[in-house]
Amino acid sequence: MGKTVLVLSASLRRGGNSDALAEEFARGARAAGNQVEKIEFWNQTIGFCRGCLTCQETHRCVIQDDANVIARKMGNADVIAFATPIYYYEMCGQMKTMLDRANPLFSSDYAFRDIYLLAAAAEEDGHTIDGAVQGLKGWIACFEKARLAGTVFGGGVDAVGAIQGAPALKEAFELGKHV
Repeated sequence: MGKTVLVLSASLRRGGNSDALAEEFARGARAAGNQVEKIEFWNQTIGFCRGCLTCQETHRCVIQDDANVIARKMGNADVIAFATPIYYYEMCGQMKTMLDRANPLFSSDYAFRDIYLLAAAAEEDGHTIDGAVQGLKGWIACFEKARLAGTVFGGGVDAVGAIQGAPALKEAFELGKHV
């Protein structure tokens, strides 16, 4: 039996370049026999963390929105892949907000071990992803059983669909196949 893989596509641009990476990763993971769910943030309501820390006692957030469901799914997944556009050399705000809202998982018996980052940006330089990698590593550091298992960066893409034909799509598919 395969792993439970959760792919979180954080872009609010429907069908955008980071979402294309998410789709290829998911396709690869499915091809390898894993159970895959992809959640697109463009149609989710994810409010900001209020910092009340109630979740550390209740293992749920007091804010009733889609982030509660997503966080529960994160906790039950063996593998989580985050897909984000890179804005100002960092993950998009929606992804960071979801990382904050996943705080109920901190004191829980979470299942995930392998975390992946898939990112697309208009900037071509390979270091464009570094800020997002560091931000995600900071979150992962709070979960001692988890690790950053891989990254894919598609640079030099801005308009929706610009990533089509880019090597990053094949890289995402292959990474998904080997979760």
